[in-house]
Amino acid sequence: MDHNVRILHNGFITHDVRQFIVTRPDSFEYEPGQGVEIALDLEGWREEGRPFTPTSLPDSPVLEFTIKGYPDRDGMTRRLHAAGHGTGLLMSGAFGTITYRGPGTFVAAGAGVTPFLAILRRIEEPAEREACTLLFTNRTPADVICDKELRHLLKGRCHLTCTQRSAPGYGSRRIDRAYLEEKIDDLEQPFYVCGPPGFVEEIGTALEDMGAHSDRIVVEE
Repeated sequence: MDHNVRILHNGFITHDVRQFIVTRPDSFEYEPGQGVEIALDLEGWREEGRPFTPTSLPDSPVLEFTIKGYPDRDGMTRRLHAAGHGTGLLMSGAFGTITYRGPGTFVAAGAGVTPFLAILRRIEEPAEREACTLLFTNRTPADVICDKELRHLLKGRCHLTCTQRSAPGYGSRRIDRAYLEEKIDDLEQPFYVCGPPGFVEEIGTALEDMGAHSDRIVVEE
């Protein structure tokens, strides 16, 4: 790992997602959408690094991470969620292929929205933001990360849909080819896709079958 950092804040965003604020090394640089590997600087956990995405802006003096935990598994995220103020972390340099290539449609499932948070937060020009759309699926409304912020940033172009239980203001369908065909009328724009591997593969295949060129589909590789 390239950097030693420590936790400044650890608090809930949803029932199973926590916001971490950590110190930022002077030499650390990244593009919104890129990830890093993080491990706990504790005996037995230094080799258990996992990839996470900074959700803060690149000019922030600290780093923010928005991390989903899995309390039923005795793994790294469960231990990380329990880590207190001052806990040391080991962090790699930035890597990844999800970076901003211009206004487009962002398609996310669950914690797959995290690479898009910093990207969308960085877009300041109103006309540019108005050319962006988010299609975001979760199991229930309680699982949606940064719901209010995303609705504020994207207005009516923030489409939230739930597959197990819905509520007013949310759709009740899964994101599949039929859903994409209803929401997308421009296949020349960039498409940013992130989520579980099966979801990314399904959405990428559907977009290509609809006529989007593979060069316009941005995924983690």
